[in-house]
This record gives sequence, C-alpha cells and structure tokens, in this order.
Amino acid sequence: MKLAQCYKVGYVMKPHGLKGEVTISLDAESPADLESIESLFLEKGNVLVPYFVENISVSGMKAFVKFEDIDTPEAANYISKSSIYLPKSSRPKSGKGKFYDDEIIGFEVNDEVVGHLGIVNEITQAGPNKLLSVIRDDKEVLIPVNGPFITSINKSKKLVSVSLPDGFLDL
Repeated sequence: MKLAQCYKVGYVMKPHGLKGEVTISLDAESPADLESIESLFLEKGNVLVPYFVENISVSGMKAFVKFEDIDTPEAANYISKSSIYLPKSSRPKSGKGKFYDDEIIGFEVNDEVVGHLGIVNEITQAGPNKLLSVIRDDKEVLIPVNGPFITSINKSKKLVSVSLPDGFLDL
C-alpha cells in the first residue's frame, strides 16, 4: 500500500500496560466505526506496514489498541511514534459541499472579485480552526474553512470558489 492511497487517522503515542497495548491519538478524520477495523497501516521508515488489530477501545480522541504479535512493552515501544493510516478506498464519500483535508490539495482557488488566487497547498489547523493555505505571489494566504469565505467546492473541476472581504489579501 502506498502512502498516497491512504489517509492519516492517528498517531501511536506510547505503550500502555505490560501486554503490548498502545495509546493512540486520533485525528479528527478518523472513522467513527474504528472499533470494527481489522487492520491498520503504520508508517515505519516511509513504508506502510499492515498490523492486524486484536482489540480497540476508543475514548474520545484517544484509543487503546492491542495488535497481533505485539505482546511486550518493548514491542509496543518499537511501534510508538508511528503515524497510522487507512486506505482512502475505505473512507466514506464526503457530502455535497464537504471535503476531507487531503481531497482538495492541488485545487485551484478563485475569488469572486479578484479571480485566480492560487492552488491549495495544504490544510492547516490553528487551534479549533482549519485554514486553506494558498500560495499567491510567493506569499502564503490563509483562508478560514469555517465561516462565509468558501462559497463552493467543485470536485470534478478541482475548483474552490471563495468570497473574500475587501482588504483580506492586503493583510
């Protein structure tokens, strides 16, 4: 499985207990039905390695996971600090007007008044707010995802339409 075919759902923080369990920090885009997942991909040295799940217990934005063949604190420590991925093909389709962060990377951004602003470079998290990062004239423009700025997203045309207030680009 290649990294481009997957999306990040969390991060292995540290071992938990003496039987090989680990504590996982979950991303906001982790699936609601995580407890029914049979395997997860862990990133080890830029390679995704499948690990089969024996048990998952989710508590808020954390989970406690027991993987097959990870039976000691030392083995659990080996997989600590690994990012966790699932195949994009297993992810539910995003609804109309909604998107997953990695879905719109590379989309063109157009403002109703200014026109072409640039290409979505990444989605960043600033506290509770998500921001579109767009490179315009060698400057980064951060556009809030929440709020009235994004007017439409056309996935087939790979286009994000925005309506920015006067002076927004001058900041």
